[in-house]
Amino acid sequence: MTYDVIVIGGGPSGLMAAISAAEHGAKTMLLEKGKKLGKKLAISGGGRCNVTNRLPQEEVIKHIPGNGKFLYSAFSVFNNYDIIDFFENMGVALKEEDHGRMFPVSNSAQSVVNALIDKLNELHVNIKMNTKVEAVHYDDTKHTVILENGEKIHTKSIVIAAGGKAVPHTGSTGDGYAWAKKAGHTITELYPTEVALTSKEPFIQNKSLQGLSLRDVALSVLNKKGKQIITHQMDMLFTHFGISGPAVLRCSQFVVKELMKGNKQVPILLDALPDKNEEKLVQNLLVTMEENPKKSFKNVIKGIVPERLLNYILAQNNVTDEQKCANVSKETVRSIVHTIKNFHFHVHGSLPLEKAFVTGGGVSIKEIVPNTMQSKLMHGLYFCGEILDIHGYTGGYNITSALVTGRLAGMNAATEASYMVYDS
Repeated sequence: MTYDVIVIGGGPSGLMAAISAAEHGAKTMLLEKGKKLGKKLAISGGGRCNVTNRLPQEEVIKHIPGNGKFLYSAFSVFNNYDIIDFFENMGVALKEEDHGRMFPVSNSAQSVVNALIDKLNELHVNIKMNTKVEAVHYDDTKHTVILENGEKIHTKSIVIAAGGKAVPHTGSTGDGYAWAKKAGHTITELYPTEVALTSKEPFIQNKSLQGLSLRDVALSVLNKKGKQIITHQMDMLFTHFGISGPAVLRCSQFVVKELMKGNKQVPILLDALPDKNEEKLVQNLLVTMEENPKKSFKNVIKGIVPERLLNYILAQNNVTDEQKCANVSKETVRSIVHTIKNFHFHVHGSLPLEKAFVTGGGVSIKEIVPNTMQSKLMHGLYFCGEILDIHGYTGGYNITSALVTGRLAGMNAATEASYMVYDS
């Protein structure tokens, strides 16, 4: 049995690739090793599925710091606005939330997955579940996919959409890298991104800030010379092993890259009041203290930041709970405010790739044609989704990249297969 296109992997990019190939007239087969399609889609966005982002194309690409610029060509064919139209045309109504994030009106990721599966069935895509691919053989005219049970399936084009190595319980266990290598492709070093960070700082080890969550803080990653690499202003959380939360996930890949350079620790700078001027805060405090010399200093400064952080900073500055304003020096006030605005600590690692939301690294984009997703090294071979060395922040950006690259891979795999009609 020969197919025009075989898509390996039933995640967002694979589902889109199979739909796209079939829409372009290809006899298409979709192979998925698990028992469910779209597992990662079903858990994305807290089970509500953040399908894409409505920000302008420029902004979307900026939010894909891992080789996002590679997607410019792809976006000229199919972009985030086309994704919105694609779902709305399938009857999945979408709504916009903060920062341009697009969710189904149903608030159910399953409704998105179901719409994609219905579309595959409508297009008569042959879907094989619980079907593990053992190997891929490349040939001059067609390729052969060998299944775990020994069955061989011939195809003119192959789309590898097997995902990365993050969130392995959804089936992303890095299977596709071997098939890419066999075709001569380079796999760049894999590393965790969008991942919680670990720290050996005493206040982490003794859990004095564990469970403390901070809202709308500015978190910066510094290089070893103390120069700022990146800053994200969002929420964060201190945990029993280090730090987590949205700001941390966004900063994580920059930390991981510093660690990959051989640095043993990476400096982090936390500004708990990013919208306030340090000198103004000091002056306002000094005025209040002068007006209330008999009040305890802690009561005067209370509420400026969450109590547990304040208690920690006061203790660092040797200010007791009972100490009166009259007995706190200007230098101490400056030091406390400075620490609130410049809370310095180090992180020493991250949780492993298996615990990350997204895989950094993958099939080198230098070996992929940017406007077709075709391999530059092997005819009839296409890649899409997280197997590629492309990664973005959470917020619909990785799914956007998966759907866009999937759309192009499927469409061009079908086109190439139609030219090979005499070879079958």
